[in-house]
Amino acid sequence: MTLEPDNDDNPRSEGDVNTSPHRAAWMENHLDPAARDLLDRDARVFIHQSLSTPCLNGLSGADGIWLTDLGGRRIMDFHGNSVHQVGYGHPRVIEAVKAQLDALPFCPRRYTNETAVRLAERLCGIAPDGLDKCLLAPGGTSAIGMAMKLARYVTGRHKTLSMWDAFHGASLDAISVGGESLFRKGVGPLLTGTEHVPPPSWGRSHFNDPRGAEQFWAEYVDYVLGVQGDVGAVIAEPMRWTTVEPPSRDFWQSVRESCDRHGALLVFDEIPSALARSGRMFVCQTIDVTPDILVIGKGLGGAVFPMAAVLARADLDRVGNVALGHYTHEKSPVGCAAASATLDVIEEEKLEDRARELGDRAMARLRDMASRHAVIRDVRGLGLHLGIELGERCGPPADAADRVLYHSLSEGLSYKVGGGCVLTLCPPLTISPAELDDALDIVERGIAALG
Repeated sequence: MTLEPDNDDNPRSEGDVNTSPHRAAWMENHLDPAARDLLDRDARVFIHQSLSTPCLNGLSGADGIWLTDLGGRRIMDFHGNSVHQVGYGHPRVIEAVKAQLDALPFCPRRYTNETAVRLAERLCGIAPDGLDKCLLAPGGTSAIGMAMKLARYVTGRHKTLSMWDAFHGASLDAISVGGESLFRKGVGPLLTGTEHVPPPSWGRSHFNDPRGAEQFWAEYVDYVLGVQGDVGAVIAEPMRWTTVEPPSRDFWQSVRESCDRHGALLVFDEIPSALARSGRMFVCQTIDVTPDILVIGKGLGGAVFPMAAVLARADLDRVGNVALGHYTHEKSPVGCAAASATLDVIEEEKLEDRARELGDRAMARLRDMASRHAVIRDVRGLGLHLGIELGERCGPPADAADRVLYHSLSEGLSYKVGGGCVLTLCPPLTISPAELDDALDIVERGIAALG
């Protein structure tokens, strides 16, 4: 996937923005009076922003892989903001939350509780070797902020190196290290010391180095770390989530070695990608590269409660005289109960194995689809996170992707468009093979309708 110039007519980092003309047409044809009334009320009271308010539709229910809108229509959710590894309303998660509400609904600062300690022990137990300490947070963006502060304190350096096109959260510190134009453009001065390099995909498409573009790009990262000399942390998504770019073992191993050589910490942001979706509990386990700090979130709360965590090397626990997070809901008993139940479901229902098996099934189907539809430029995936990149055969790729998305929504399938032209399919890991096949049938009909 290539980087294209940023402008208002080419929102390449996020395709399904709420100003799309295809969105407006879909809403005109599919919303009933109750939904229109709710959306009008929503638009009056919420501050407007791209990707959410004004909203697309209203919901009345969510269970398993399904959303139910106000008109009673059932929608398979292959988007879910990446929180629904165990599906919506899983009985184990709901039961755990209800029981915790009866026992201990809140834990104020300076106190701890059994549920929180048990969760932290479990997270450290399943984390890659060496990540033996934990901090909990009420959301992924907050966890990224804590990881940045920890890196500054323990290295004595304030600079970071991250990638253009990456997303690490929407707060001011997170967009400073992030690289999506939609979140940064026009906002004014950001954090100082936030250095950026293009992502590996840009290297693959722009360089023809005989050693391989990824090796060239890894050397470029090493060069920047060496020239700067004072970078405290490399912050990155091991798998570029929005555009479904699986990680390269060789690339990340080289970056790991560069961080060690130049005294920078390696921070992996697995907020959307951890917890079995890749076929392993953590994406970094698929490439045998362990970061110094690992940030997780989204699905940790079981699609019920906002939860995130920072997992770090034990020797980095040496700043006890400062506040890294200090969040009101840091050790939420209810959130921790939801997270522990989510881990139970992943283990007991063997969702790592399921993600690998169904992911292989889906990729075989996508490769066949690509062989029959010239508009498909590429298909890729890791576990049950799949991407279909569209090319220019049927007009501008971003417009084609938008058309396919709203065609799919008309047939009861929701997913995300990333990078302007990548259909990103992220179903619950509890999906059945038949449901997965039905969803891919819908996608293919939308692609065929492009002409």
